[in-house]
Amino acid sequence: MKCMTLIRACAMTMAFGVWTTALLAQIKPANGGEAGAKVAAINMRAAIANTLEGKQAAAQLETEFLARRKELEDLNKKINDLQQRLTAGANTLSDEEKQKLTLDGQRLTRQLERRQNEFQEDLNEAQSEVVSHIGRRLVEVVGRYAPNKGYGAVLDNSSQSTPVMYASTDITQEIVKLYDQTYPVKSAAGAADGTTVTKPVAKPSGH
Repeated sequence: MKCMTLIRACAMTMAFGVWTTALLAQIKPANGGEAGAKVAAINMRAAIANTLEGKQAAAQLETEFLARRKELEDLNKKINDLQQRLTAGANTLSDEEKQKLTLDGQRLTRQLERRQNEFQEDLNEAQSEVVSHIGRRLVEVVGRYAPNKGYGAVLDNSSQSTPVMYASTDITQEIVKLYDQTYPVKSAAGAADGTTVTKPVAKPSGH
């Protein structure tokens, strides 16, 4: 599974309703703008994933976790190879050889399960940092944009806690564009304002 897919899945499970709804639903006038009665919708999950900073962070995570992903694949292949050897040698291997292959397979399976759990925990943590970082900035961008466009409320239609029955305007693409203008991506190391997009540490797996 590619990291862009994973970061979107992570965003799905984030409790956007807890913080985005509270901030988006009651937009206050900014920069002299007047909040009106109009209501707009935004897909926060899509917005986070489609900002240039989000895409850059996804690529960075994919690179940083690539070696560990490959290690898991190699372990899984070793386990499958052992199982195939046991099956193929069901009638030819000695009991001692069968026992050794079985124990080796059990040992590698425990190792794989442990490293998979560590990998997923570290990846989830790194993704959460990205989602939280970009999400907070997006809310600020919406907070400046919406009042000046006459919107009295902006609802997150990607949040199950705030289902949007109807909104005449979806501002997702406009906000993504405005976000990219506000926080231009300068390099893989971070945003143009000097802050780091994300720098999760790909922890070495234990033996």
